[in-house]
Amino acid sequence: MSVLFILIIVSLTVAASFLVAFIWSVKNGQYEDGYTPSVRMLFDDELKQESKKHQIKNKSIK
Repeated sequence: MSVLFILIIVSLTVAASFLVAFIWSVKNGQYEDGYTPSVRMLFDDELKQESKKHQIKNKSIK
């Protein structure tokens, strides 16, 4: 029975630490940017194509 109390105390401590970490990250602006992740996948291919073009130009110049 005493093990049950120890496990409850440990689980509440872990839950409280995760709650404190979450509140700290929200206050520090970790979740501020809600727009960029939804648009990033739309422009990812363009960035890859541009980098390939630059690599090809650099190889042809040398």
